[in-house]
Amino acid sequence: MGVATLEHVSNVELRHLAAMAAIAEEGSFGRAATRLGYTQSTVSQQIAALERAVGGPVFDRPGGPKPVRLTPLGSVVLNQGRELLAKAEALTDAVDRFKAGDGRIDIGTFQSVSNVILPSVVRRLRDEHPGCDIRLSEEEPEQPQIGDLDLLFYDGRIDGDVEHRKLLDDPYLLVAGAGTFPDGPVPLERLDGAPMVAWPLTCDQPLMEQALARSGARPQVVFRSAVNDTLLSMVRAGLGSAVLPWLAIRGADVPSDNRLRVHELQPSLPSREIHLHWRAGRTHSPLARRAIEIAVEVAADLAPPPASA
Repeated sequence: MGVATLEHVSNVELRHLAAMAAIAEEGSFGRAATRLGYTQSTVSQQIAALERAVGGPVFDRPGGPKPVRLTPLGSVVLNQGRELLAKAEALTDAVDRFKAGDGRIDIGTFQSVSNVILPSVVRRLRDEHPGCDIRLSEEEPEQPQIGDLDLLFYDGRIDGDVEHRKLLDDPYLLVAGAGTFPDGPVPLERLDGAPMVAWPLTCDQPLMEQALARSGARPQVVFRSAVNDTLLSMVRAGLGSAVLPWLAIRGADVPSDNRLRVHELQPSLPSREIHLHWRAGRTHSPLARRAIEIAVEVAADLAPPPASA
């Protein structure tokens, strides 16, 4: 036998190592062949190929009924080989779990989706794939980037090399203290000069306020906060009314609060659009593909009723 080189050792195959491990455990080529479902000659050929690759014999073969024994070189090869076999088994298991949907998924979200849509998506994903690893990040930047995220929810389209799926139209409604306005729709002109609490000028908020202005309504914004609960607390306190999308109102369970009233606006403002984005051309993992399917189903079930209802 020659000296082993990197070129030769690279010829070692996992099946060679599996055959070696079976022989060492069974004590003979014949019993190892039976265990592996091979012929004895096939096992012998695999060990011969292994010995050529490592540059020496890995078994002493005493003949007769005596069991074969590892050579010193064989002990070295088998110790390292068991590690490779374990890693190969772990790799196989990881791939199988990934294909079954038990991988990792990173999702970018924002407040309204986090409150209303994502809980159902997360619950269903975890019910279907208990071993999955779901990572969520909630931001509302002026210029969102998908970055390393698998999926990104955003109220509008984002720039860049991305694909998207529109989930729903999210109409704007007026939330006011009880008795501030008569029941029923509120004409937009009633908001001109009226005190209002509002989101910061990010995401779809500038477009909504521009639509108000085009309709002749320029409310006096007295407070801005990115937190829906904070805005609604200020409406309850009488600081002003708020024009919020339906998802935000539903997420805060406003209709059940007898201190607040939800009004349709007349004429209605353009709805904001909720989209789900992912990097263009990316091959989805089974988990990401299933998350998209569930998000579409959840959004369809959440399709808002007419505001007047």
